[in-house]
Amino acid sequence: MKSNSSVSRRELLLALSLLPVAGVARAAAPMEVQVWKEPTCGCCGDWIKHMQANGFKVFVNVGGTNATRARLGIPQNMASCHTAVVGGYAIEGHVPAREVKRLLREKPIAVGLSAPGMPIGSPGMDTPAYNGKKNPYNVMLVAKDGSATVYQKYEGNKL
Repeated sequence: MKSNSSVSRRELLLALSLLPVAGVARAAAPMEVQVWKEPTCGCCGDWIKHMQANGFKVFVNVGGTNATRARLGIPQNMASCHTAVVGGYAIEGHVPAREVKRLLREKPIAVGLSAPGMPIGSPGMDTPAYNGKKNPYNVMLVAKDGSATVYQKYEGNKL
């Protein structure tokens, strides 16, 4: 008769198969980002390249930006030229990958992040056409009630 406390061979093999192999590092899969952008927007493409360069896997949806923004709960005063979703959060506009990664680490209760407008010097708005100019801007944490607080300040070029 088998004891209730004994572990079957099958259970043991299953448990062992779930353990990571010793000495083998597992690379994390890139975080997927869904982006909605309009077909004529070039700076959106530059932001997408910034996200890809920072380890994100980006999927692009052309059109539907305003509807997506509304569906996700981004208020109009937080709007920019493209809208994204990553890890269940909305990302509005030219938010740096650094802040997206921070958001995913910290996991606040929020709709997501926004860099309202199109701040010069932000990722995607930092091409040679701007001659190195960087305007100050804030990345905002958008709450579920539509309010927003500063998540990170970017000072721009200091004089």
